[in-house]
Amino acid sequence: MGLRELKKEQTRQLIAGTAWRLFADRGFDRVTVAEIAREAQVAEATVFNYFPGKEDLFYSRFEAFNARLADAVRDREPGEPALAAFRRALLEEGGLLAQAEAGDQEALTWLRTVNRVIAASPALLAREQQAFARSAAGLAELLATETGAAANDLRPQVVANALLGLQRAMIDYVRGRVGSGEDLDGLAADVRKLTAEAFALLEHGLADYAVRA
Repeated sequence: MGLRELKKEQTRQLIAGTAWRLFADRGFDRVTVAEIAREAQVAEATVFNYFPGKEDLFYSRFEAFNARLADAVRDREPGEPALAAFRRALLEEGGLLAQAEAGDQEALTWLRTVNRVIAASPALLAREQQAFARSAAGLAELLATETGAAANDLRPQVVANALLGLQRAMIDYVRGRVGSGEDLDGLAADVRKLTAEAFALLEHGLADYAVRA
């Protein structure tokens, strides 16, 4: 990375870090882009050069993560199914949850903070839904191109939405546990177990699931 690119990345990180701190302190909806720019000591136009909107300041990391999941599917080795590549990439990303499991109290506090800020903001919840929809559409397009699916073939969309739905269910489970106020010991292990079971369900099919007694 050259000096120019390094400085741009440092500015981007400064703006994002400042925004996250203000969001954590006051809530997403009560912070303006002008305030973020002032705290970061940059022009408001500079903020918009790096982030098209305020929601992008909050969700840039999440959307970058979803892009890495799609990249894992796109760049997988010959012979590896899309589901296996998605599962590998999803489980490789430890993030705050892994840090909290390792005893990092700062990570645990930040996990609770992120949970609180999202839950309190209709704008963030709506943006998150849009982000998942875009990710599913992009993955479906990738799978359709790769498999040569016809325009009326629903399978790429079904697969993409199933994979992103699994990720969403995992996120919702974590947020539910974090927001409950209960002891979070074993949360990361529970997530790994439940995620593995969910992937096994997708891998083996739904034919025998929830058969009425």
